[in-house]
Amino acid sequence: MINIKQTLWIIAFSLSTTASATAQQAWMSPEVGAAWSQGYLGQGIRINMIDDFGANCDRALGRCHGAWTTWQAQSVAPRAAVITHESVTGVVGLVASSLNVFNLSYGFYSSLTPFPTELALLGYAQSGSAVIVKSAGNSSIPVGAAVPSGELRGRVDNLAVSLAGQPSAILVGALAKNGTPANPASMASYSNVAGTSPVVQRNFLVVGVDSNALGGLAGTSFAAPIVSGYAAIVGSKFTMANATAVANQLLNTARTDTVSGYNPAIYGRGEASLTRALAPASIR
Repeated sequence: MINIKQTLWIIAFSLSTTASATAQQAWMSPEVGAAWSQGYLGQGIRINMIDDFGANCDRALGRCHGAWTTWQAQSVAPRAAVITHESVTGVVGLVASSLNVFNLSYGFYSSLTPFPTELALLGYAQSGSAVIVKSAGNSSIPVGAAVPSGELRGRVDNLAVSLAGQPSAILVGALAKNGTPANPASMASYSNVAGTSPVVQRNFLVVGVDSNALGGLAGTSFAAPIVSGYAAIVGSKFTMANATAVANQLLNTARTDTVSGYNPAIYGRGEASLTRALAPASIR
């Protein structure tokens, strides 16, 4: 059910989709506006949103999961080409002339073998053909652990497990807010964490999900599109960089001083920092 706060947010969502100018949102890190001021807005980059839009989804009013996540990615990278794809439509191909980013704000608890969409996405991550950004999950457990309760009890997010360690994959957890050195952030209570596997830790980032500023929305679903937008912004600066280089730039420049009691088993590489990712004069 959508509450009053979410209704107001939906009105803002509808207005924002028709606005031509960029606007710093309250839930964004200030680093986003700083990147825009340098001219990096995701231009020339393609973000593919694999999500649930549904036959009866009213995208203009944001009445589906995919509308929320798409709005976030487009808000962070306003000049990227953000393309929506229903999660059951099949394989989404790559555009050769662009850096391809895929946002996966969903869990996948079946074997990947009979599912061509997920197998293709895993292949893109393995080959470094696209930046694959995957939400970590909302069970307050390490990535790869079995869900402890509910209808998914005993099951594992096999897509997250398969993407861990792949060259151009990023797994994204949620902080309760954006952190700063003076006011570090803690993990959101619902968010999955990196866990003790160094393979998972290598590909794990966190970003703030300000539920109050997002109309009451919470979940790692709304952390992933922030990082997808970051990848587009980084790609719009480093125009010759491939997907693996862009993913590594975000992973290697994450901050550990903006999270409370940094521990790689919780935060992985740390909080994504767009400013640090854009700072170098070259990318390797």
